[in-house]
Amino acid sequence: MSIMTTITADGATLTVTFTRAEKIAGLLRDQDIPLTAVSTVEVVPDGLAAAEGLRAPGLGLPGRRKLGTWRSRTGKTLVAVQGHGPAVRLTLSGHRYATMLITTDTPEKLKQELEAHPSDHAR
Repeated sequence: MSIMTTITADGATLTVTFTRAEKIAGLLRDQDIPLTAVSTVEVVPDGLAAAEGLRAPGLGLPGRRKLGTWRSRTGKTLVAVQGHGPAVRLTLSGHRYATMLITTDTPEKLKQELEAHPSDHAR
């Protein structure tokens, strides 16, 4: 059983899966995003610091965890980060979230997988 968000790219879909506790705390649900909706992929060095805007709704534990929807002038961001480690920021088009910011164990590997996708939409 996973203790944190998982993000995988299979075929033409990017799947973000949350634990039951994350779904409750962040008022989130699992996401299936067509890879064609991913405009850019960026690895950020500090996921907690990279979350911008106001939390509405979600969970924020200072210095430890941010989980939920963050709203700013640029739109809604789905945030699922923990600790000050690296995270992946995905810019989306045609999706309910403008961006996603997610902690993953292998951010560089995920970035390479998405950039290598034949759709050539991830950059």
